[in-house]
Order: sequence, then C-alpha cells, then structure tokens
Amino acid sequence: MSRSTFIISRTDAIGDVVLTLPVAGVLRALYPSARILFLGRSYTKDVIAACGHIDSFLNWDEWRQLPVREAARAMAATGADGIIHVFPDAAIARIARMARVIERIGTTNRIFHWRYCNELVRLSRRHSPCHEAQLNLRLLAPLGGRRDYSLGEIGGYYGLTRLVPLPPEIAGLLDRSRFNLILHPKSRGSAREWGLENYARLIGQLPSDRFKVFVSGTAAEGELLAALLAEYPRVTDLTGRLTLGQLMSFIARADGLIAASTGPLHLAAALGIYALGIYPPIRPMHPGRWAPVGPNAKVFVKAGECEDCRRTGDCHCIREIAPQTVEDYLQTLVTGPGK
Repeated sequence: MSRSTFIISRTDAIGDVVLTLPVAGVLRALYPSARILFLGRSYTKDVIAACGHIDSFLNWDEWRQLPVREAARAMAATGADGIIHVFPDAAIARIARMARVIERIGTTNRIFHWRYCNELVRLSRRHSPCHEAQLNLRLLAPLGGRRDYSLGEIGGYYGLTRLVPLPPEIAGLLDRSRFNLILHPKSRGSAREWGLENYARLIGQLPSDRFKVFVSGTAAEGELLAALLAEYPRVTDLTGRLTLGQLMSFIARADGLIAASTGPLHLAAALGIYALGIYPPIRPMHPGRWAPVGPNAKVFVKAGECEDCRRTGDCHCIREIAPQTVEDYLQTLVTGPGK
C-alpha cells in the first residue's frame, strides 16, 4: 500500500515524547517522502517542533474539546493514511477510525484497539525487559520496521535539529572555562526524587573553579528550591526563566545535566550532553525501562530490590545514592584525557 502521511500519537509527558521521537526518525528513514505529523499535548509542542523528522504538530488539547465528529473531520483533513497509537487512548483510536485513516496501528493488550485498529502489534510494556524507546519502535513492524533496534541505534534517530536561538543574556551565562552543569532537582511528581539534601551536598562538594552550576525548573519549583539557592548563591537560578524551547537550547550548549527520570534528563541525552540520571531499582520505573538514551548518558541506581519503597512512596533507595559517587564521576569528566 502506498503511504503518504502518518500520524504519530503520543499525548503524555515530555520524557515520553522524547523517547517517541526515534519513531519519527525511523519512519522518515523507511518513507523519506512521507509527511509525518505528531499528535501531542500543548506543553510538548516545543519538543515536537524541534524535531527535524516531523512536518507538523497536531494539538490534542484543541481536538479533545471538539465534538467527536468534528475531531474526526479535523483528523481526516490532515490526509493521514496511517496512524501509530504509541500512547493508547480510546478517544483518539475511535476518532482515527471515524476519520477513515486507512492503517491504524495499536497494541493487542488494549481492548479498544481490537475495535478501532486494523493492525495489532503484540506488545506488553509492563512485563517486557526492553526499554521504552525500543518498545515504541516495535509499533513500526507493520510498516517495515525491525523489532530489535539497539539503544545505540536509537540514539541516532532523535533529530533535534531545529532548536530556537537563545536570548544573548541567557547564552552569556554559560562559562566555557568551566564545566556547565545543570541540576534539575524536581519532577512534578512524575518520578522518585533524589532529595534536595543530596543536591545541596553535591553542590557543596563541587569545586567552583571547575564547575559552573545551574538549577532549572518551573517557577513553582523555584519556590520549593528557595532555601537551596539561598544557601549556595554561586548557583545560577534558571527556574521560571526559560520557555521549554529555550531550555532545550540551553541544555544543548551546557556540558551536563543531573536529574531523576524527567523530561529534561531525556532531552539532555537526546541532545548529546552528559545526562546523569538518578534512579530507583523499582519496576517499572527502573533504568532498564526508562534510562536516558544517548551517547553520553549514564545512570546511578542502588543495587538490589526496593519493594518497601513501592508500598510507601518514600524512596530511601534513591536517596541512598551518595553525592560523592556522583561527584567522583563528574570529576572524571573534567580531569580525563584531553581535559
């Protein structure tokens, strides 16, 4: 079947969208002349706009407000003849069928996909040993994709080539004589966190002549970080100062970023800088499923199981990762060969 326009549907968080961008990259390699559209949420638009593999952004936050038949007409108007439901959503699956999208790809473990999709891929994310990015790519099997992309391969398919320019006053904050390190301590509840006390200890241990430290986050997170920032005035506060597009551009120019399993960590990995992730050893949030994927990505995780953390949500296992361990690794980055 001739295919000219695809929709990739992923309507959840920033990190999930980043790990879906390789789907667009592989799809572009398989169908170089096709139009690739991405159906996402408003707050992920800047990420999608930065991907050179994607031709246009479709806003689910706008479509979901429409009567279902109007939403179906909006989808039909795109001319899409294929849709990949990377994030399963019954409403979107129904709209795609109503829009008469010819090839509708979903997974077998969602009952509504049996009703609304006509290409089903056997895929269980919960029990798979594979990484999220690898699981996403398995949905391309009906379109000629492989089932065995390595994480090394996947790192070359992000396509974040359309970054916005940085305002001069923000670009000027970077110091090329030092290692520019971004700390992103909060996660808006999307991940287990390392704890502000560990970030404070790390900042206190890093020599200021070798590291320039930035803290990023939303304006609301900046309020939660006020005590930390007051304790270390040498840290540059970026909270609430940057759009998502500007944050991506700033990350691309920095040297490293430390965070839990958050969108900025996955962006850092995709942009090729040192992306250092702090993770718990709990399924399904462990690094085997959600590690940052990129040429300079690394994770820190406590060995062993952590079932008591699963029950309580008070994750001592991630807080027990010593700041000294992270600092030791950072020091190798500034004192290694060629440094």
